[in-house]
Amino acid sequence: MLGFKELAFLDIQNVFMNPEEFGEKHQIDGKEMLVVVDGLEVVERSKKQVERGRIDGVYEKQVLIYVSRTEFGALPAIGRILKFDKGQYRVLDAVDEGGMYSITLGAYCS
Repeated sequence: MLGFKELAFLDIQNVFMNPEEFGEKHQIDGKEMLVVVDGLEVVERSKKQVERGRIDGVYEKQVLIYVSRTEFGALPAIGRILKFDKGQYRVLDAVDEGGMYSITLGAYCS
């Protein structure tokens, strides 16, 4: 019988990242992978960072993505430049949420 962690990992692969459910193909640093883009959560997180005085700059565009740890690789360092689709973004926050990375990206738009 599988434990909770194993079942959660299977859900990441079979439900959350499933292209017929939530996952969408995107390019990250030139590699195509399944990603979930969350436009609502990034707004909420930005509000909380401003309220707590933890904002490190103002970005014209922020994107919150979820990607499988096994597909992405090592958790990106905060401050790293990451190419997402056709844009370049700075990693503002990166958290391993039990096999799923939650990565907040920020970009200055021109």
